[in-house]
Amino acid sequence: MTGYLPQLKPVRKIRYIIFLKDVAFLALTTFGGPQVHLAMFYDRFVKLRRYLTEDELMELNALCQILPGPTSTQTITALGFKIGGPNLAYLTLLIWVLPGVCIMTAAGMGVYYLEQHNLSMHFARFVQPMAVGFLIVAGYRIGQKVIKNQVSLALALTAALVAYVFRSPVMTPIVIAIGGLTTALTYEKQERMEKQPLRIEWANFFLWLGVFLAAAGLGAITQSLPVRLFENFYRNGSLVFGGGQVLTPMLYNEFVAFKHYLSREEFLSGLGLAQAIPGPVFAFASYIGALSMRADGPNAQFWGSFVATAGIFLPGMFLIFFVYRFWDQLKRYRVVRASLDGINAASTGLTAAAAVALFEPMAPHWPSVVIVIGTMIVLLYTRLPPFALIGIGLVAGLIL
Repeated sequence: MTGYLPQLKPVRKIRYIIFLKDVAFLALTTFGGPQVHLAMFYDRFVKLRRYLTEDELMELNALCQILPGPTSTQTITALGFKIGGPNLAYLTLLIWVLPGVCIMTAAGMGVYYLEQHNLSMHFARFVQPMAVGFLIVAGYRIGQKVIKNQVSLALALTAALVAYVFRSPVMTPIVIAIGGLTTALTYEKQERMEKQPLRIEWANFFLWLGVFLAAAGLGAITQSLPVRLFENFYRNGSLVFGGGQVLTPMLYNEFVAFKHYLSREEFLSGLGLAQAIPGPVFAFASYIGALSMRADGPNAQFWGSFVATAGIFLPGMFLIFFVYRFWDQLKRYRVVRASLDGINAASTGLTAAAAVALFEPMAPHWPSVVIVIGTMIVLLYTRLPPFALIGIGLVAGLIL
């Protein structure tokens, strides 16, 4: 037995390096959002490497879907945690998000450069209505999965109406909380499962809460824009259920409708580009962070991208590390499972409200309407990948 011990550490190190190479490969080749990401995770991690079984991957992905934060990012980071603990998990996070974050940061700085030199962004005019089409289709697909009865339909419609009428970021957590509480009351419809004692390690929860409170306090005291940006994104990252599609309306309400850090056209151009890059859709935050600090120059834009990226990704990581340890016990409680239906329905309503708000100014312009409808048809009835569709839009904009 003792003869094997000296070999354990180098073998483990080699395994970690191979795993991180797999993460880097996926970070550069996965397009299309969480559903496509999951399929590629299966091919790479289950079939090729056998890091875990198919059932383990699906259960891990299900857990990440019901937690706030980026589903794909939490899934691949939790897998790193499972294989090598916190250190490997944070390396996994860094490698997974880096390509998308770099591209979106460069895009934000590119938009600033064009504006500074009075150059037109008219080449992106087709991408903007395409982005609305992406959002509508995403909301439709989410709705198909989460709207199961009249209660969830009513919650989705109510959330959409409230978010459309009251376009304040304050409404987002209120709508989500009410949705979850409403269906939590129907917990008796859930199947009973034998309960086990919860063994909770609170360190990561207090880390998540401590950063949340510290950022909010420092932002209020200092009024520093980087600190406030970090708090804004950290708060949104702590509240978004359902992935990048649900994050979009939250960011639009906060940074376009409420704070006016970006114009609607800038937001839509970035949103369209975010559909065409590899890796997590949450990298869109890096673009918004860079543009939010454009007034202070290029160096400040890098800083804005950094704090936005850290703010949007960290809460999901803290929470998955916290919950993963006792998820087997927690999921046995009916009230927990019941609340998820309302949270998901309310999130669908938020996506619908954002789609309507973004489409409204385009409605009088028939070419934009045609592009929105055409994008929806292509996404629903063909297998053309989103990045190819965005590429066609950019090329068409340059030519025409």
